Amino acid sequence: MSRLVKIILAVNLLVMTVLVFVYPHLMVGPGKLIPGHKELDVDCFACHSPFTGAASELCVDCHKPDSIGRLTTTGQPISKPLSTMPFHQKLVSQDCVACHSDHAGVKRFRPQGRFQHALLNTAAREQCQDCHKSPTDALHRQISGNCTQCHSQEKWVPATFEHFKFFELDRDHTTQCATCHVRNDYSRYTCYGCHEHTPAKIRREHIEEGIRNFENCVECHRSADEHDIRGGRREDRKGDDD
Repeated sequence: MSRLVKIILAVNLLVMTVLVFVYPHLMVGPGKLIPGHKELDVDCFACHSPFTGAASELCVDCHKPDSIGRLTTTGQPISKPLSTMPFHQKLVSQDCVACHSDHAGVKRFRPQGRFQHALLNTAAREQCQDCHKSPTDALHRQISGNCTQCHSQEKWVPATFEHFKFFELDRDHTTQCATCHVRNDYSRYTCYGCHEHTPAKIRREHIEEGIRNFENCVECHRSADEHDIRGGRREDRKGDDD
């Protein structure tokens, strides 16, 4: 390669480098900014640090986490506050670019999530309804809270809960969830929600069979068939003498 060609290439490279810094929006811009950032269309370094790309610490210069969803970037109250936005105050770190792209707003939904729930503090991860609307199908209308009992935070479907592993909903056990799970508390259950079950009757029948430990019904009874008993422990059975 001749000396002249090398000089021409070096000059072109220098010019290109200068142009990248002087007119970055024309040389390397990936596309139009979102409408809210239109005034920054020619000021790339308002959001980008040289050589390292978009920087979250520059985002919070304008978007104060404590004000997101309540105040504009100029500090004016939002006429209609965005009810789902205050979760930004519950993030464990201010990593804006983990969810947002300068030129596309919130990143498109991907199978692994738009959003990493691990960015939220522990208490916020248990308050799904703060951001998500409750499903309106027949099953979910009976349920409030405890989403993570069936769903993971990585993906909504498929749900992992299988009721038959605990109790088979057959025959007379096709009632409302709240019959067994009072106040939609799915961490516990009761069998006394049906008229035929009373503590006194259950105690009498089990004592007659020599069974002293009968608090956890589904440990032995896994279906509506009262004769289909499994899981009973020998030490729970005594003699017939009371």
